[in-house]
Amino acid sequence: MNAMTRRVVIGTAAVSMAVSLAACGKAGDGGSAGGDGGDGKTIGLLLPENKTTRYETFDRPIIEAKIKELCSDCEVKYNNAAQDTETQKKQFDALVTQGVKVIILDAVDYKATKSWVQQAEKKGVKVVAYDRLAEGPIAAYVSYDNEKIGRLQGEALVKALGAGAKDADVVMINGSPTDPNAPLFKRGAHSVLDKQVGKIVYEQDIPDWSPDEANKKMGAAIDSLGKDGFQGVYSANDGMAGGIITALKKQGVKVPVGGQDAELAGLQRILKGEQSFTIYKQIKPEAETTAEIAVALLKGEKFAHLTPAKVTSLTGEFKNIPAKLYDAQIVTKDNIADTIVMDKVYKAADICTAEYKAACEAAGIK
Repeated sequence: MNAMTRRVVIGTAAVSMAVSLAACGKAGDGGSAGGDGGDGKTIGLLLPENKTTRYETFDRPIIEAKIKELCSDCEVKYNNAAQDTETQKKQFDALVTQGVKVIILDAVDYKATKSWVQQAEKKGVKVVAYDRLAEGPIAAYVSYDNEKIGRLQGEALVKALGAGAKDADVVMINGSPTDPNAPLFKRGAHSVLDKQVGKIVYEQDIPDWSPDEANKKMGAAIDSLGKDGFQGVYSANDGMAGGIITALKKQGVKVPVGGQDAELAGLQRILKGEQSFTIYKQIKPEAETTAEIAVALLKGEKFAHLTPAKVTSLTGEFKNIPAKLYDAQIVTKDNIADTIVMDKVYKAADICTAEYKAACEAAGIK
């Protein structure tokens, strides 16, 4: 599906969803300001993309369930921008027009959001930045200590390189330039790798976190450096690690590769010995805290106990944004059982399909 068709499909879905929700509102409560949304019972949820499996599998259902638990008659209006900034702007503007007073926003392009959030604020709309810190007068921000995640990635790669780390040449495949977390992951990883490996011999930022693009860039790196020209690869996430590992296998190259997000396919590659590590971020507390803040904002309640930190936007323009930043941890073959399986992110049965049965048994996953 090309971008244009996708936009039309998403736009149509958004319109039909708005219409059906409006109909619900009218039937249930005689309607409300602007047809729907303006009843103080609606929370908007805008997620950035669906290439990374976490958003539809975890973030969305967890946020929606927590909002329902805290506010049984609240409505969640959900849209995914499929990595298109213009689509997300239309989705955001539509929520504001419909009278929605609280929007949870995970931005496609953090710089683009400044004017949206400023306009929304003038209309009394509160925006909670989720996972990525959007620009603008944000009411609250919930994410991880993303520079620390980059440091963890760097440390895990150094460990995977072993005794040869200090002389190792490393390829770095970084995340999307429009994602404000990507430069933080990169900065954190560099702070470790620049001191503890030989040198970074090839480095690229990948638009849209595209696994296909990561695959192409890894192919280009092998062509320019030679098959023996590097000893390890830093991949900013698991999706791209998949593309990178495919390119390496095609050329018969076997080196440590690490990712992030503890995606199912990434965990299976780790068990198979194709990927060295991932970073496990507990999505549940991040998603539930965001839902709690959104409901508190909707009801006009205080939420300072949920946001013990203060952050400044990446441009430095917006300061003292109330925030909660969660920790993350390195996951390797040795601790999948004690982290991912124990926390019920995935069941052993999800991970240990026929192809991975033996590897699961070897790793103590039952």
